[in-house]
Amino acid sequence: MPSPAHKSARLSVAPMMAWTDRNCRMFHRQFTQHTLLYTEMVTSAALVRGGALRLLDFDAGEHPVAVQLGGSDPAELAQAARLAQDHGYVEVNLNVGCPSDRVQSGTFGAVLMKSPELVAECVAAMQDAVKIPVTVKCRIGVDDQEPAEVLPAFLEAVQATGVRQVTVHARKAWLKGLSPKENRDIPPLDYALVHQMVTAFPELSLAINGGIETLDAAAAHLERMDGVMIGRAAYHQPADVLMGADRLWDPAAPLRSCAEVLDRMEPHIARHLEGGGTLHQVTRHMLGLFAGQPGARAWRRILSEGATRPGAGLELIAQARGAVEQTQAA
Repeated sequence: MPSPAHKSARLSVAPMMAWTDRNCRMFHRQFTQHTLLYTEMVTSAALVRGGALRLLDFDAGEHPVAVQLGGSDPAELAQAARLAQDHGYVEVNLNVGCPSDRVQSGTFGAVLMKSPELVAECVAAMQDAVKIPVTVKCRIGVDDQEPAEVLPAFLEAVQATGVRQVTVHARKAWLKGLSPKENRDIPPLDYALVHQMVTAFPELSLAINGGIETLDAAAAHLERMDGVMIGRAAYHQPADVLMGADRLWDPAAPLRSCAEVLDRMEPHIARHLEGGGTLHQVTRHMLGLFAGQPGARAWRRILSEGATRPGAGLELIAQARGAVEQTQAA
């Protein structure tokens, strides 16, 4: 029987630094019951050596939710995976795709594409430590590597450890010369190569990531792939991408409106404020709620200008919502 993470990995929202925090995940969860949500990348060092267990905090209402770890020390990653399992995550994912300088200096992320044996050692140690699925997110290669040679060899090494789920970002990463932002846009996408891996590795559950911007595009990839991961589009146009996501599992699944999403978010916002948090910490993730709809500009303006003010609360949400409703009724 597939694990909860395996079932939900049919569609997932990518781990995105400074974006997919617990407030963002709670917001996304109001659109979709089934989509797998990921934390921001958490380094194994921060958890094991730094004791920053607060980085693993999440609300049960976010489930199904997976944690992404960054690191390259097998023993340390095993300890971090145990901590993640103890916190209740349904999956622990190893980052083998981030190209930032900070990640490279720590010898993890995309640079690990050059060391498949070390990746295999890491995931084997993690699997020995936990019962939840251990998965990998990788690139098709880095720098001057030839993806058609590197990706199959990498997947073979990972599969040999017993890993059964891999998400492939269908671009190379250039470790020198391109910024992390440029690495998300400039290297060309090679969807065909990733599609070929499904045939080459029938025992792996393979998901594709990179440049996928709509639910229709995700559905098209699912005709070939086991899963699809969407990043920036799900963040900036959440209603367009996530509102109908549950229909990838059940064609008859009900659609929630933006108004219903707001209604469902208000208790979370109230708890966050009561706990000493600020409105901006939540609403910064909600600016795209009405993207492409009448009133979207007023929604963004009211929240952007007002949410950082001392004492801002649910009344600002009501004001922004009213501006949208007034525009849409005109």
